Amino acid sequence: MREKSKSASSEGRWGAIVIGSGMGGMSAAAALSRTGYKVLLLEQYHTLGGLAHSFSRNGFSWDVGLHYLSGVAPGEPERKLLDWLCETPIELAPMGTIYDVLHIGDAEPLLLSRPCEAQILDLKERFPDEGKAIDAWFDAVHKGREAAISVLQSRAMPQPFGTLLAWWKSGESKRWVGRTTAEVAAEMTDNPKLQAVFFAQWGDHGGRPSKASFAVHALVSYSYLERGGWYPVGGSSIIAEHMLPVIRQAGGAARAGVRVDSLLVDDGRVVGVCTAAGEEIRADVVVSNIGARETVDLLLPEDFGQGEWIDEIRSFPPSICHLSMYLGFEGDIEAAGATKANHWIYPAGDTDAVWLDAPIGKPPGMFVSFASLKDPAHDPGLKQQHSGEILVWTDWSVVSRWADQPPGERGESYAKFKQDVEARICEEFEAYFPQLAKLVVFRELATPLSTVAITGHRKGASYGLDVTPDRMLSDALRMKTPIKGLYLSGQDVASPGIPGAMWSGVLCAGSIDPRVFKYIR
Repeated sequence: MREKSKSASSEGRWGAIVIGSGMGGMSAAAALSRTGYKVLLLEQYHTLGGLAHSFSRNGFSWDVGLHYLSGVAPGEPERKLLDWLCETPIELAPMGTIYDVLHIGDAEPLLLSRPCEAQILDLKERFPDEGKAIDAWFDAVHKGREAAISVLQSRAMPQPFGTLLAWWKSGESKRWVGRTTAEVAAEMTDNPKLQAVFFAQWGDHGGRPSKASFAVHALVSYSYLERGGWYPVGGSSIIAEHMLPVIRQAGGAARAGVRVDSLLVDDGRVVGVCTAAGEEIRADVVVSNIGARETVDLLLPEDFGQGEWIDEIRSFPPSICHLSMYLGFEGDIEAAGATKANHWIYPAGDTDAVWLDAPIGKPPGMFVSFASLKDPAHDPGLKQQHSGEILVWTDWSVVSRWADQPPGERGESYAKFKQDVEARICEEFEAYFPQLAKLVVFRELATPLSTVAITGHRKGASYGLDVTPDRMLSDALRMKTPIKGLYLSGQDVASPGIPGAMWSGVLCAGSIDPRVFKYIR
């Protein structure tokens, strides 16, 4: 953080500067723009959109961080909010009745369907002696979701009111927010196979069942139960295409390839930013969407004050990392086994597993998705070209030895690591989709180092701070920070995923200007 400088500053002053153009940053910027603010959105990566952007190779296209959306059916709150944030509404396509398929151990694949009643019946048919446990679990999911929403609401309120709400809801918070997913499931049943089903979709929020607050798992999994999964027609990059014009029409701007080096301070208040190129840009308020820990570590000096707040944020561990295998297919992939529904694969039956020793052994869990089948706008052409992705959860330690080496200079050891990881993932994929494996004509592996390059998140944390009970109950992760003029948006102050980040941005904007809330009732 820099004190007021005599060096040249950019002309003019912005109503707000937002650092980071991920979903939380775009949403905060668009919401403030709708309220009349002139906003400057800055992004260190060469593409705007953060993990909500797409890229192409050899005629194939993939989304970086979006695989499906929830809560965006017509009339639902997230859909209304998204429409308000965009210049024109985004077209969203339903994935169908079945949105996820679970492959757990040797059991027959379990289809997760909407609405909730259908899924409950399917589970009771699979586990006929566990009817009470299944009912209790879905009741807990409903209550856990409500508890999570209360926590998020309190973070956007002025602190006295937020503290009062937290006190009023303390009983529910302790029961649902303050316990892990595994602890709540163990209360319902001691059947490990049923527990594995309850846990299986934890990758949607990145919190391992043994570590994550149950309320986060409930919030995310509940969102799919009634109306299923949805996909933006045209891919995830369409979100930025619809949202960024709102910022520009209000007199704002969005710039890619601009890294913020520090915050500008005048008399103890944040009054702007200084870029890595030395440009000073001033604003009435600054919103950081780069992550709470990254904001503290990269933008604030240790002697600035607010030590207790900084120490608490630094006490939260990062979330898990992931390896992404981007696949290109040619041929009739539906006939070969591909579906609109996603596939969660756990060969040994352990749905709390992470590949800690990659590339040794084989991945204990995989998420397989075929974006081109979800997108009605996709034209496969004469070659019947389609895209798919395999996600495997891992730990930063598997790539940390190359973290200080720039891309292209990591040597043969890194190339060998990637080659071995690719081979292991492809072997596992072929075991479940033997006919599909024959249609693969392109593959490219991205490691947690790619996550760092795109997001700047420490240790390649895909979902920012780990969603532990301590994190969810922390009063430090509020949109309005103790530092005057500085606000936070993004997954860390809400919940992981695209919808959570979107809400974080809007709640952050409402913390700056309460007029935002009258537009989203």
